[in-house]
Parts: sequence; structure tokens; C-alpha cells
Amino acid sequence: MSNHPFRFGVSLINVGSRSAWRDRVREVEDLGYDVLQMPDHLGMQSPFPALVAAADVTAMRLGTYVLNAGIASPAYLARDVADTQRLTDGRLELGLGAGYMPNEFEAVGLPFGTGGERLGRLEATLAATRELLAAEADRPVPPIMLAGSGERMLRFGAREADIFSFSIMAGVTEGVPPEEAFARRVRVLREAAGERADRIELNLFVAAVGASAEQLDLAIIRQASGLDDASLNQLPGVLIGSPGEIADRLRRYHEEYGVSYISVLEPHRAAFAEVIKHLR
Repeated sequence: MSNHPFRFGVSLINVGSRSAWRDRVREVEDLGYDVLQMPDHLGMQSPFPALVAAADVTAMRLGTYVLNAGIASPAYLARDVADTQRLTDGRLELGLGAGYMPNEFEAVGLPFGTGGERLGRLEATLAATRELLAAEADRPVPPIMLAGSGERMLRFGAREADIFSFSIMAGVTEGVPPEEAFARRVRVLREAAGERADRIELNLFVAAVGASAEQLDLAIIRQASGLDDASLNQLPGVLIGSPGEIADRLRRYHEEYGVSYISVLEPHRAAFAEVIKHLR
């Protein structure tokens, strides 16, 4: 289904010292990753300075995965995006989401609101940021990744995204098998996108990789999702098996659903690097 080749991203969680950060950036490039991605949560590193620092030691593309647009000022965001795009020689991918952690909204004095209200803020922030970037003489507008799983977000991504990332919850619909739930969301996006569908690169967030369920480290995604381990193990974004078996599964996702861009969390970078070898 997809006319996009496979790409692989890794989301690094903490920066540390300048030298240690550079060493980790070189490590993930050597492992075969194409994109270095940075999350955006209080208590973690600031994404833009980390990406700029990485740009000096890697040829990888560099992305936010993803910024909480619900608490972002378009004026400040446009400034940071423009300079990061320039300082990375045009390698930035701007990933945006509506935000899902109430404490981050509380920290900046904004109401968490409903899902619809947060999506409305994302829509307004993206529109205003794009307008500000387009007004710059060099038009430093990076590719836009939108991320989520709700139907309104899928339809918004169909209209506006260059890349759409399916969150771990894209495989969750009550009473529906996880892969069927995921397939339905892919159909919603593609049908809403119409003639744009083939131009949108589809990304899958991979929360865990392991040879068996007993070997999986689900700590991060268990806390974020609220799901139990048995439910998590069934999701499209949890990959269990040998590297070859997982590669076969991802080839099927590529053929059936058009998923070509895979992003993994840092703790699983080495395990997934063995899968990458089967997909090059």
C-alpha cells in the first residue's frame, strides 16, 4: 500500500553532559536509525537545544516526538522552529500533539480542558505557527508530524500532516481486537485524506520490543497508558518475537496499512536495531 520506504526513528529521553549526549547520538546513528527524536515533557530535556547539539555530530534527520502544542505560544514556537531548522541545515521534523498530561497544563497556568478543546488549541497553534514561518524570508517550514489516535485527530492529520504518527492507543477500542482497531484508524485517516492519502507518511510508535512477553520492559508505556501487561502485549506497537519475525510483521504493516516509519523508545534501541538489519 505504501509508496514510502522504511525509515526508523529513536526517541532519546535524557541528555546528560555535552560529551555524553554526542556519544549517544553517534551510537544510535551507528545502530542504523534515520531520525533522532526528542520527547517534550517537564522533567526531561528541552528538545530544541538537544537537537541543535546533535546536528553537529550526525547526518540523521532530527524531530520533536512530540511537542505539547496545547501549552505552546505560536510566536515563541515559530522562533524556536525557525532557528532549529536553520541550525540543523533543514533536517527538522516538527512533531506536534494536543497534550495528555494535566500537570503540564497546570505548570503553565492553563486549563487541561476536554480532548476537543485541546485539539482546538493544537489546530490554532499549528495554523498560526505555519503563518509566522511562511512569512520569514527563507520560509523555514519543516515537515509536520501530527500524532494521536482519536477520530478528530485523524481527520485533522488527514488535512494537515506530512507525517501522521499512530500512538500506542491506536490499537485500543473496547470490544475490538487491537489490530482491527488499528486498521480502522488507518482507514479513517486515508479516507479523510482523499487524494492526499499517498503523500502522508504513516508512523507507528513502538513502545516495546522483545523476544518474548517475559522479556518486555513495559514500565514507561504501562504508566502512560494505564493498560495492563496482557492488553499491552496485543497492541500493534508492542513487538514480540525474533528480529526476523518482527521484521516480517512490519513488512505486513507496510503492505497492508502503509506504515513505513517506525519510532522506538530509547530503552529498546539496541533490540530494534537487530530488526532494522532485516529491513534494509
